[in-house]
Amino acid sequence: MPKETSAGAVIFRKNGEIKFLVLQYGGGYWDFSRGHIEQGESEEETARREIAEETGLKDLEFIPGFREKTFWFFRKEGQTIYKEAIILLAKTTTDKITISSEHQDYKWLNYEEAMKVMTFKNAKAILEKANKFLKTRISTD
Repeated sequence: MPKETSAGAVIFRKNGEIKFLVLQYGGGYWDFSRGHIEQGESEEETARREIAEETGLKDLEFIPGFREKTFWFFRKEGQTIYKEAIILLAKTTTDKITISSEHQDYKWLNYEEAMKVMTFKNAKAILEKANKFLKTRISTD
């Protein structure tokens, strides 16, 4: 079975309260920024490149100690593909986003709002883990 691997991040900013960036993809679903790992790239390099391409964000600070892996299956050209995504955690101070052509919209939302908007169960689980991580393990000031 063919396999695809991508990397991305739960992106947040703090201006009083923590807000998470969620992107609406062309298919109408809401998810995190991510993309295919190119040969020779690390997960962080891929996440940084893809996030810059998809959002224009370049001031990312990756938070050590957070790394989640998720997977799903999808069909492409008559084949079932195993898709794996590595999701990191990154902080930005930028609020203005320039979305790419593969996206329809974006929102900065607090945790509760983001949980309501996110489409997929696995993305919600990662967001829940990221929110807990931020509240219990690091200072986000």
